[in-house]
Amino acid sequence: MAPPRRTDPVRALALALALVAAGWAGWSGWRWYTAAHDEPAAYAAERDRALAAGEQAILNLNTLDHRNLTRGLDTWEDSATGELRRQLTDGRAEFERQIQRARTVSSARLLAGAVTELDTRAGRASVMVSLRVTVTAPKSEPVRKESRMLGELTRTGDGWKLSGLGQPPVGAAGPADRP
Repeated sequence: MAPPRRTDPVRALALALALVAAGWAGWSGWRWYTAAHDEPAAYAAERDRALAAGEQAILNLNTLDHRNLTRGLDTWEDSATGELRRQLTDGRAEFERQIQRARTVSSARLLAGAVTELDTRAGRASVMVSLRVTVTAPKSEPVRKESRMLGELTRTGDGWKLSGLGQPPVGAAGPADRP
């Protein structure tokens, strides 16, 4: 009979640490994967896509240079869908005449933006953005105006597009204004 074999304590400790590390790595990987592929993460990613598209579309519709009018108006139409796009298309010729006469350049800069509503199943979203629009006319100083805009978005085959645009109401009654 052979004498009982002694286990090397360093080797046993190394094996135990390797098993613990492998278990921890597996558990961490599983947690990372489930967090990255769960419904809240997908919703957040869609919200971010809608916000980015809405911000860009609103910037596009507030930026126009009379020297490059065709490209600017094409960008407007590419940013919109539905009734808004139809309005832009139907009114294009008249708008071109007005801008060519005025010879203005407008540019917009995003100050802030947020998604105010998102329905991923229906493919609808609403965004509110704050922007600074600068309008320059010939022989005039640039005029800067800060404004807030509400955009309605519709998800299309090409991504989120602006389907409505307006300004939020001003002077809504807050808690202190109510009787």
